[in-house]
Amino acid sequence: MAADEPLVLGIETSCDETGVGVVRGTTLLADAVASSVDTHARFGGVVPEIASRAHLEAMVPTIERALKQAGIAARDLDGIAVTSGPGLAGALLVGVSAAKAYAYALNKPLYGVNHLASHICVDQLEHGPLPEPTMALLVSGGHSSLLLAPDITSDVRPLGATIDDAAGEAFDKIARVLDLGFPGGPVIDRLAREGDPAAIAFPRGLTGPRDAPYDFSFSGLKTSVARWIEAKRAAGEEVPVRDVAASFQEAVVDVLTRKAVRACKDEGVDHLMIGGGVAANSRLRALAEERCERAGIRLRVPRPGLCTDNGAMVAALGAEMVARNRRPSDLELSADSSLPVTEPHVPGAHHDPAQGHDSAHGHGHAHDHVHDHDHVHEISKDNLYS
Repeated sequence: MAADEPLVLGIETSCDETGVGVVRGTTLLADAVASSVDTHARFGGVVPEIASRAHLEAMVPTIERALKQAGIAARDLDGIAVTSGPGLAGALLVGVSAAKAYAYALNKPLYGVNHLASHICVDQLEHGPLPEPTMALLVSGGHSSLLLAPDITSDVRPLGATIDDAAGEAFDKIARVLDLGFPGGPVIDRLAREGDPAAIAFPRGLTGPRDAPYDFSFSGLKTSVARWIEAKRAAGEEVPVRDVAASFQEAVVDVLTRKAVRACKDEGVDHLMIGGGVAANSRLRALAEERCERAGIRLRVPRPGLCTDNGAMVAALGAEMVARNRRPSDLELSADSSLPVTEPHVPGAHHDPAQGHDSAHGHGHAHDHVHDHDHVHEISKDNLYS
């Protein structure tokens, strides 16, 4: 760690966790998280209004905790990065507002960054600089995506994505059917270790010869599992919860890893990075390692704590923006709940289009997304959050 490497604080509030991280270059100095997941558990999912209020209450204490953990003062920072999208609009606005306030008060550059690109960049904190290009499989409660990133700060290309339920969402829904509570991923992972993954032949979505090679669909799998459970209960039979968990989980990770390895081969990329909350799943990690080793592909997966939403990943991408002299965002930055991954960086309202950082790339699902990042700002610019 060199003293001249950029020192950046990152703020993440896209969903139900208030994350604040401090990074110097590619070295993690602090990772503070305040989660409201227990508050949402009784509702069986995240309630946006509750999440926003929790972020408001946790923001300043979490920033102070991160600075103390890093052993620095706020004035020492070289920049402040914040997730500006995608995510829950209200939750994002809390983080963006806080980042703008700190950047203005401290006279530091502000970097609005993409949540998904941050999930890729966090791997630098554990395994060193990202290869270029990087192939990434991102799997979470809201996203299942295959991405090719020649430059994580300016060029991220979607190869495929979920067309319905994301993998993490399917885990939560099946856990609900099995009365296992929320969130569903950790408990299904735990029970699956004691079950037989071959006990029930659940379907593998979008794996036919005419299906989109890199897209994902877990809605049909979710329905199949739910109907199988309902049939057992209707017949008065006991549901083998561990076998159901193992067979369902195997169907999900089989498809994820199979498509990710295929993308690496097709694109000539000799490594695969897996990120997002579902990347903490033990079976996904094991099967990915097995298939990557067999295909001669190097696997990079951050430790579980860096896979879930956190401020460290935002700080990591912010530090990379500073290191590569990317243009800071201006104080007109707002939240964009549907920010496409083709925009890893939001320079702000006065961005010069000639720089070319915001153009979509013709690859699979890279569709045109022309906007000025103001659709949330327009309805909120006269209130507390702007």
